[in-house]
Order: sequence, then structure tokens, then C-alpha cells
Amino acid sequence: MFREFQTGETATAPNVVRFGQNRPAPVAPAPEPPRAVVDADLQSRLELKSKLHDVLLERLNLAVLDKIQEDELRREVSGLVAEVLKDLGRPMRSEDFRQIVDELLDEVLGLGPLEPLLADPTINDILVNSFDKVYVERRGVLERTAVRFRDERHLLRIIDKIVSRIGRRIDESVPWVDARLEDGSRVNAIIRPCAIDGPSVSIRKFSRVPLTMQSMIDIDTLSEDAARLLRGLVEARLNILISGGTGTGKTTMLNAMSSYISNRERIVTIEDAAELQLQQEHVVRLETRPPNPSGNGAIIQRDLVRNALRMRPDRIIVGEVRGPEAFDMLQAMNTGHDGSMTTVHANTARDALGRIEQMVTMGGFELPHSAVRGQIASAIHFVVQLTRLSDGRRRVTSISELTGMEGDVITMQDIFVFKRTGKDADGRVRGYFTPTGIRPQSAEQLIAAGVDMSGISFVKRAPKDD
Repeated sequence: MFREFQTGETATAPNVVRFGQNRPAPVAPAPEPPRAVVDADLQSRLELKSKLHDVLLERLNLAVLDKIQEDELRREVSGLVAEVLKDLGRPMRSEDFRQIVDELLDEVLGLGPLEPLLADPTINDILVNSFDKVYVERRGVLERTAVRFRDERHLLRIIDKIVSRIGRRIDESVPWVDARLEDGSRVNAIIRPCAIDGPSVSIRKFSRVPLTMQSMIDIDTLSEDAARLLRGLVEARLNILISGGTGTGKTTMLNAMSSYISNRERIVTIEDAAELQLQQEHVVRLETRPPNPSGNGAIIQRDLVRNALRMRPDRIIVGEVRGPEAFDMLQAMNTGHDGSMTTVHANTARDALGRIEQMVTMGGFELPHSAVRGQIASAIHFVVQLTRLSDGRRRVTSISELTGMEGDVITMQDIFVFKRTGKDADGRVRGYFTPTGIRPQSAEQLIAAGVDMSGISFVKRAPKDD
């Protein structure tokens, strides 16, 4: 794999361990070094890793890299690192040696400094503001990490590795891109000249094991009665709009609800960047395509929605409506494709309907507002609203049913709501999820579809602490 050595031998990791074996142990912990010393040590380490990486690339045979076992590659890299450190006369502790070998393997096989963050299951979002400022979100709270890239060029190389894997590009003519990782995590990258302070990357991670509805019940995202109602809505093939702000869990909810779809149904999914994790066997996944370097060849969601209608779908699931495709989606819901689902960015259920109306008008249709609202009222049956609370937790804050029209106004009624009661001493939002006491107007339709409504309580509950 590497360029052959004249002797046919390679140095091994244990040779490095011996460099520091005679170092006397300190009698007492050393005082914390000044910040300038820490920064200098970090810069020295980054320079060393850069040198090792350059040497590694010189000797690495990229053509056979994917055929080499990781253990064998690790041995070769360890031997190379030991050899270079010996030539430099630079001793290194075994723990630091193993860490730098891991980091070099991440550079060669993965996404460099991002790999440990991607492997951490407690992290939901990775936010790279610049090459030396990397933040993560854990349990809804942002925190800065010690992770950093060597320089701006290093960060650009990692971005290029991400986008090239899915056949996309990013440069000065197209300075931003939406992409995805192999595990389905969503990536957005933007570079100069649009990013003033240098390249920026945002990664929304997705669990390798999709979050189930029961898991959401366990973490108090919604109640058992609300979950039973949502299951009934899916099984009865009612059309559902999932609404919420950025990072509220719309796609997670869509994945969880889609698990109730029968394996006997044909599902067509349409997304800008594929991130849905449907578990059914009969799924056709469609994805938009950006324009080519000459500005032609773009395929937008509206094109895919229209094409999906010719694919004999039982259900159409649009990852997120954000433009004129909303009109075609409404038409599909009104013309025999019952049980379709989609998501939309909005702060309330009422705002979600307003956004859908605005998207329809973006298509250039000269339709009266009353006609558009009539289409919405007949196409969408329920709106599920999600919110990320101030303490970082994600909650379903309302499940609302569309009941028709009164004049030019779409009428709605809340079936379940989340009632906030304040905050505790730790800043956690207190509240409880409760029915409003209103039985859904579509209850008879649910019963006719075989849904057991006796197991769902719609009785309003008394206030209680979260």
C-alpha cells in the first residue's frame, strides 16, 4: 500500500512508547500553563499532524485504499508515524501517539476533525463557524468544542470531500451547497465570498436507529393518547402537515409517523437532500438536483411531485414544502393520494396554513384567496406543531384538526395541546400535555377505517407539574 522501503521493514508504535519511558514522574501536578503556551502547543501539534499527513499522502496508494483492512492500515500508519517522529527526534507518550494515529486515519478515511463529533451519539448538531471555531449542540444546548482545523484550506478540503461524494460542487460561482453524509446526516456548507469570515459548515446528525414514537413518549415529546391518535390518522390515510421551526424535530416526527404505514403500500418520497429513514420495503426515493456549472439541468421538487403522480404511489411524502410544489402537493392530496405527509417551517399551526397559501401563490397562479384556502382545507386534515423549548427540549405543542371553511377563513380546532406552567430552578420549562376536551370531527372516519377510538382519551386534564 505504501511505497516500498529499501529494508522491507517498518517501525512500529511500541518503538515510540520507549521515547518517554525514562521520563521521571512529577511529584505534584504542574500548574496550568498560560493560554499563550497552550496555543503554541496546539499550533505545534497541528503543524506536526500536517507534516505527517503530507508524508502519508506521498506514500499512500489511493487506488488500493478501499481494499485494505483498517487494522492493516492502522499498522502501516503507526509505523510511518513512528519513523517520522524518530527522524525528528520528537518523543511522544503512547496515549498521544495513539491519538495522532487516529486523527491521521480520520483524515485519510473520513472527515478529519469532524469524525469524533460525528461518532458522539450525544451530539445533535455540528456547527463550524470558521476553521478555529467549532460548536456542537447537546440536548438542545450549544457549547464550544476544542476541535479545530489546521487552517482555512484544511476546512475547504473537508468540505470538498463531503460534496464530491454525492456528485455536487462548491466554488466561487456556487458558494453554497446542501449535501448529506453516508448515514443520512444533512450538511450545509457556504464559502467565500458569501461567508465573510471563511467557510462555514452546519451538520444535522441523524440517529443510526430512527427514533420511534414510543421513544418520543418516553422523553415526554407527546402523550400516549396523542401518539395513539397520530397512529390512527396514519392508518386511516388522513393527510398530515408537520409544522415547526428549525431543529424542532419535524423530520424525526415524520420518520416516526411513517412507521405506521403498511408494507403493502407504495410510498414515493421527495426531498431536497435525502434524509428520511422509512422502514417499509416498497419505497421509491426521489431527490432534487442542482444546476450544472452552465446553470442548466436543475430538477426542483415541483418536477418530482409531478413525476411522482405518474408512478402509481399510494402515498406521497415530501420532506419539506418550501415553494410552488405546495400547489401540486395539495392537488395530489385532493385527487386520490390520501395519507400523504409533509413538513413546513412555521411557528404555529395557523402560520403553517398561511405559509402553504403563500407558496401556492409563488407558482404564479391567479387564484382567489378563498379558492386557495378551500384547497388547503379540503386537502390537509391535521397539523402537528412542534416547538423547541427554551431549555432545549423538543415538544409537540399542538395537534390541530382542520374542520372546513367559514367565509374565507379556514377553521381549526385543537385536539391536544401542551400547556406551559412556568420554569423550575434549573431553567427547565414546566408543563403538561393534555387533550382539549374536543373529540375530532373525523372520529367517525377513523372508526370506519378500523381505528380503535376507545383507547384514546379526549377528556381535558387538570393542570399538573412537568
